[in-house]
Amino acid sequence: MAASEENSALFPIFILTIMAIPIVPYTITKLCRAASKKSKSIHCHCSECSRSGKYHKSIFKRISNVSTCSNFTLLLLWVVMIVLVYYIKTMSREIEIFDPFNILGLEPGAAESEIKKKYRRLSIQYHPDKNPDPEAHKYFVEYIAKAYQALTDPIARENYEKYGHPDGRQGFQMGIALPQFLLNIDGASGGILLLWIVGVCILLPLVIAVVYLSRSSKYTGNYVMHQTLSTYYYLMKPSLAPSKVMDVFIKAAEYMEIPVRRTDDEPLQKLFMLVRSELNLDLKNIKQEQAKFWKQHPALVKTELLVQAQLTRELAALSPSLQSDFRRILETAPRLLEELIKMAVIPRNAQGHGWLRPAIGVVELSQCIVQAVPLSARKSTGGSPEGIAPFLQLPHISETIIIKKVARKVRTFQELHDMDSLERADLLIQTGGLSSTEVQDIETVLDMMPSLTLEVTCETEGEEGIQEGDIVTLHAWINVKRGNGLIGALPHAPYYPFHKEENYWFLLADSVSNNVWFSQKVSFMDEAAAVTAASKAIEESMEGSGANVKETSKAVAEAVEKVKGGSRLVLGKFQAPSEGNYSLTCYCLCDSWLGCDRRTNLKLKVLKRTRAGTRAAVLADEGPIMEDGVEEDEDNEDEEYDDDYESEYSEDEEDDQNTKNKQQAANGTVNKHGKAAESSGSEEE
Repeated sequence: MAASEENSALFPIFILTIMAIPIVPYTITKLCRAASKKSKSIHCHCSECSRSGKYHKSIFKRISNVSTCSNFTLLLLWVVMIVLVYYIKTMSREIEIFDPFNILGLEPGAAESEIKKKYRRLSIQYHPDKNPDPEAHKYFVEYIAKAYQALTDPIARENYEKYGHPDGRQGFQMGIALPQFLLNIDGASGGILLLWIVGVCILLPLVIAVVYLSRSSKYTGNYVMHQTLSTYYYLMKPSLAPSKVMDVFIKAAEYMEIPVRRTDDEPLQKLFMLVRSELNLDLKNIKQEQAKFWKQHPALVKTELLVQAQLTRELAALSPSLQSDFRRILETAPRLLEELIKMAVIPRNAQGHGWLRPAIGVVELSQCIVQAVPLSARKSTGGSPEGIAPFLQLPHISETIIIKKVARKVRTFQELHDMDSLERADLLIQTGGLSSTEVQDIETVLDMMPSLTLEVTCETEGEEGIQEGDIVTLHAWINVKRGNGLIGALPHAPYYPFHKEENYWFLLADSVSNNVWFSQKVSFMDEAAAVTAASKAIEESMEGSGANVKETSKAVAEAVEKVKGGSRLVLGKFQAPSEGNYSLTCYCLCDSWLGCDRRTNLKLKVLKRTRAGTRAAVLADEGPIMEDGVEEDEDNEDEEYDDDYESEYSEDEEDDQNTKNKQQAANGTVNKHGKAAESSGSEEE
């Protein structure tokens, strides 16, 4: 019985220990991370972003930021641990060591006559014949009689003085730190013990496994449904025009689960009239086109109209129920667009190439959704290949100001961005009719916009040149600079209701054949992760080339300095194609800003494979050619860029036909190369 009580008393200590092992280190780590966070603000401070309330640090938002689910759970666990500590402390006072002298009220070493005298007095007070109280009877039997026996019996007293117990040396005992009622298998306690074992050991793991498997079978690691990925994969086409990407994007399974209510019919009808010009309807058969549009699945109709409401900034026309659906669509949009890009660049042919044109279209749709700019604004107008879309992302700039006033002085958005601040302020105030406060907001946003530069090289490790079939190593540095000095920042997006981090996509592609040879997502937000990745990649590359430790350390140190200076390393491999000269293009596309994308031309010469190991060919002398949009021969650059990038929103039907012709020509070139490779292989045999 005593051993059972002792085991029951140890149960709170056991639970406290199990809880403290993970909670204490996790709390220390969390506090260290919170203390090491930079207080520097990385979001836009213009008046429009301030009015949006997205970054407003009110007392309620601060409480909500702290009172997350994980923090609340951690606080609750600490409260439970404090309660256990208090209970253990109180319980330790109740559990006293057996001391016969203390029980009888005597001093240690008292004579036998004093022991007997004290025992008689206590017997008169607690003996059952004198005191009918059951508690008195229990105290007399368990304490007084036992203490008297321990002090009057010579053997018992000797054992107590020698071993601390009247019965002599006690054997080693083992117990289970569980409550006593769980250890009593008699009666109802046996059922409770059985339920405890079944619940903790069988049902709980089974429930966790079922929940995990059901969720993992439905969602990917990026919290996108597997059904969505399957739909995107089969709907993706190599000739998919940017204006048609919307039709694929809205068919996500997440959007098909959006509830359709009868009360939403009238608000959707009004919204349709407001955004009808953006729906690519044939104006010659407008009635038939409208009827065809409304015959689609109701969830598709609602999703497309709500996305168009974001693009056209027609948020005032949304009812409260549509507002919740609108936020749900925009919250999942970045994840879906990222997976849609992956479906575009996923290897589709024998050479492992993806498709360039749909990938660019998805990035352009992402830019328009984040900045709330209509797709029609991307149509090339005048000297601007990207249309007026980049201007519309600036605060206080409307289509009327651009077309009627600003466009007379500047042709492209890049020209406005590269102007001197005083000259730009004078243009916006006098020509655009803006106030000095509004001009200051524009300057703030322009300082937030990233300016990208690319450095790209391709080589075969350990060899002098590139031969067909070689594994080519792509080595690219992407550098970002901003007027305000930040490296990683949140974009200016007052109409997007959620925090959105900038992401960049690096694509090595052949714009003529519409093939993407290599792709990688790049982020400038986590500097520590970028330093680790760059150091590891450079170290492995240097070790593979046979460099010594000193050279490797120097290269790693240079890479770390580049990363801290605002650069990110893109390192990848691809297989060299058949013999020939290839004019490739390296794209760096931002998913949040318009007008910030950059590209670099890269001419690659691949030689025929020879029997000897020596190779005399190198990369073409031209090397990477940077094209920032405001260099020499700008007009020629814009014309080339129009053909394969910006002009894709104008004349979609003609563009589709041209793309098909280009693909046929490209396929002919690839087949020709394939035949050459086969003939060379037969000669070698």
